[in-house]
Amino acid sequence: MASSGLAHPLLLSNVLHMEHLTIGGVTIDTNYVFYTWLGMAILIAVGFMVRRNISDVPGRLQYFFEALVGGLEKFIVTNVGEKGRRFVPLLVCIFIYVLTMNLLGLVPGCDAPTANLNTTVSIALCVFIYYNYVGIRTWGFRYIGHFTGSTKALIPLMFPIEIISHLARPLSMSLRLFGNIFGEEMTLIIFFGFGASLSVAVLLGTVPLYFLFLLGKVLQAFILFILSMIYIQGALEHAH
Repeated sequence: MASSGLAHPLLLSNVLHMEHLTIGGVTIDTNYVFYTWLGMAILIAVGFMVRRNISDVPGRLQYFFEALVGGLEKFIVTNVGEKGRRFVPLLVCIFIYVLTMNLLGLVPGCDAPTANLNTTVSIALCVFIYYNYVGIRTWGFRYIGHFTGSTKALIPLMFPIEIISHLARPLSMSLRLFGNIFGEEMTLIIFFGFGASLSVAVLLGTVPLYFLFLLGKVLQAFILFILSMIYIQGALEHAH
């Protein structure tokens, strides 16, 4: 009975952390799904902690998030204007979510979900669909002016170019984030492999990489945040 009692937690752990799932003969990599849910659980837990401890005299955690959200809000309003204030929740959530998923790759034993194309493509598609929705809602049928160029004579040339340009945006966003995070993950794995096979000194030599990669992961999250803001701003502006 004792072994049977342990079987359920072990089975649950194996199911949650299994790296591959086969459905109808097709093998699907599910490892990134586990770490995505882990990252979301961390964000939810931190959110509850901040909300429970809100006070007029902020603690360190509250002060950190007030500074982070306030700084990003000021950046958005400065670049987009007051009309960009209503997009602050979305853009700040994108930055915090992507940053959390990036940083999971620096935790020993964890993988960064953003080192998987499924994660980066889903984020990029959400941004692509949303900014086009904002453009259509703001301008209605006149939103097509963003794709036709400045004069009617250029419509046959500009329309296909603009369509291809817009369709390439989610591709470039997803590949940029995936390529950078995946490259950092592979570099860490290679250096850890050298450390395990050669000496402890080589292993300790990977420590400075953590600071370099920490900067890179923050930068990649900020770049995705800026691109999302620019695309929304472009959808809000009048087509010239």
